[in-house]
Amino acid sequence: MPRFRHDQLDFAYFDEGEPSGDPVLLIHGFASNKTVNWIGPGWVKTLGGAGYRVIAIDNRGHGESDKPHETEAYVPEKMAADAIALLDHLEIGRAHVMGYSMGARIGAFMSLAAPERVRSVVFGGLGIGMVHGVGGWEGIAEALLAPSIDEVTQERGRAFRTFADQTGSDRIALAACIESSRKKLTPEQVREISTPALIAVGTKDDIAGSASELADLLPDATVVDIPGRDHMLAVGDRVYKQATLDFFGAH
Repeated sequence: MPRFRHDQLDFAYFDEGEPSGDPVLLIHGFASNKTVNWIGPGWVKTLGGAGYRVIAIDNRGHGESDKPHETEAYVPEKMAADAIALLDHLEIGRAHVMGYSMGARIGAFMSLAAPERVRSVVFGGLGIGMVHGVGGWEGIAEALLAPSIDEVTQERGRAFRTFADQTGSDRIALAACIESSRKKLTPEQVREISTPALIAVGTKDDIAGSASELADLLPDATVVDIPGRDHMLAVGDRVYKQATLDFFGAH
């Protein structure tokens, strides 16, 4: 697996698909990784088959990248800088960017920090929660740090703890990440994102917040409702995939 170094950390990534195609940078969600978020649900096959060069990073604290334990390491500005550094490493001037959940927040901060690098941006699994905050994440850090999963009673915390144990994740790093990566954007910041944006949220998603409310703040936004899908199951949905292909094709 190729790697690069930035901010005194080593990062893992992949670079697949059509080498001469328009580049798409994929940024995964919290407690996931580049394989679980993008290869398993078929995104690499879908985008590569459509002629795109498909690049994905393991965010700091996740997958095969380095995993600092300090909470301040995971503010979205730093994670967005990691994604920009990967484009620099690959000598890519501009790319389509798609993030899911936490990755969508990182994509928004990336669009603010370096709009000239982002051709278009897809915010998957995150709507107005980008501004108002997302619910249901209380207790996850405590669940990750508990000595045993048997001590975790909160449903969502138990689910994340189970997943972290199954994937052999660094639970201390994930707990630090969940504490600082959910930094909100102000409405004024969102209005500054002039990059064409697609907001894709499942109709049963109880975490993301309203896609249309976020779209109302963005200068150039399109909304796609992913029918019958919750936050977890929307990731690989074919409606989401087709809407993304159409959106990238239009930009």
